[in-house]
Amino acid sequence: MGYSVEVESDTYNSEVVQASYSKTVIVDFYATWCGPCKLLKPILEKLVLEYDFILAKVDIDKNQDLATRYGIEGVPDVRVVVEGQMYPGFVGVMSEPQIRALLTQLNLKSDLEIGLEAVRDAIAVQNPQQAKQILDQLFAKYPHNPQIALEAARFLIRFNRLDDAEKIVKTIGADQREFYPKAQAFQTLIELQRGVNDLGDSELDRLFGQAARLTLAEDYENALPLFLQVVQSSRKYRDDGARKAMIAIFNLLGLSHPLTKQYQQELMLALY
Repeated sequence: MGYSVEVESDTYNSEVVQASYSKTVIVDFYATWCGPCKLLKPILEKLVLEYDFILAKVDIDKNQDLATRYGIEGVPDVRVVVEGQMYPGFVGVMSEPQIRALLTQLNLKSDLEIGLEAVRDAIAVQNPQQAKQILDQLFAKYPHNPQIALEAARFLIRFNRLDDAEKIVKTIGADQREFYPKAQAFQTLIELQRGVNDLGDSELDRLFGQAARLTLAEDYENALPLFLQVVQSSRKYRDDGARKAMIAIFNLLGLSHPLTKQYQQELMLALY
């Protein structure tokens, strides 16, 4: 976890330059009258609580010499200082996901991401007690965080606690645009888990059941072609359930994933 500090001209060397030899420093040149600066501030202050960097905030009106030295022409202007050297960051307001991507490029990993990876590792080795313990710690540290809620839902679905998983999924509303599609995908997984043991003996039942079980095991590569076969055979089967399941997988993988790109195109051909 990092920390933030207000920096003045006489403390810049110690708080930024010298400090950058032990920890990456993100310098936020801002002004109190700047609207975009006010939008950016809470995002940076949130992220510094997750990532191991120093957020150095410089008011350009109080420290005009620093603004002149570093050629600050508009604010907010965010720079990166590593081992005494300043590098460009970005000018203006970037979204939280965009800033997270920048931090990833700087080889910074958040405590939250490390914790979520530990949860997944615990689940992978069939250690639900450890996974739950880490999730409880994350919820305590980052209350109301949708990423933790989604990981908790994944955990509960894996261990067939479907009602509890559904309660968590429903806490993520449509206004949380970054996370809502994945929450809806988990809702589809819950419905798959509930329905997988309630299938008939037809060929479509067999295909759909196998695809559902593969999906629940996160084997999306083998699940998608089976769901596609169901779509090609019958759109009406289980209220268009195969198509909905494919869309859920796309949302879980992300739109840039190779499987998403491949099967989105194949699904479109099957539908039209």
